[in-house]
Amino acid sequence: MPKSGTEGNSESGKETKTLYACGLDAAVDVVGGKWKPMILWALYAGTTLRFGELRRHITGISEKVLIQQLRELESDGIVHREVYREVPPKVEYSLTPLGQSLNEALIPLGVWGDEHMQQLVANRDCDKVGTRGGGRQDRLDESKGEGKGEGMDGSKAGSKGDGKAA
Repeated sequence: MPKSGTEGNSESGKETKTLYACGLDAAVDVVGGKWKPMILWALYAGTTLRFGELRRHITGISEKVLIQQLRELESDGIVHREVYREVPPKVEYSLTPLGQSLNEALIPLGVWGDEHMQQLVANRDCDKVGTRGGGRQDRLDESKGEGKGEGMDGSKAGSKGDGKAA
């Protein structure tokens, strides 16, 4: 995705800057992965959450992965981390203005997911029933006329042109 190149007139030649092919490339680089959009959604609407609260909002994420993802979002300027010097230590996370604008951009994607969720689940369920390898490749092959895989009834597809079942 991102392309690295040297920028500027650095004598050592080590000054690097990430370059992107387009705006979508930059956005996907920031929110890429399973957990970052979920973190952003949990911090939506100006919410400030402590680490434990954030972890409870995101079912299935490990502590290690949450820490890693938060650090990446913080380094990208999407999440603000506020550390309070007290015992026990208190750390709160919130969205920066950049993170809030990114969350606004994700709203249409969430709406699309809500509108098509049942169809997507049905497609996944269809892939699991009556196919060998998950079904997607078989459907692609069949749409190209390659006749690979099994039908939904479990019958083998015949080879092309010979009229015989395999």
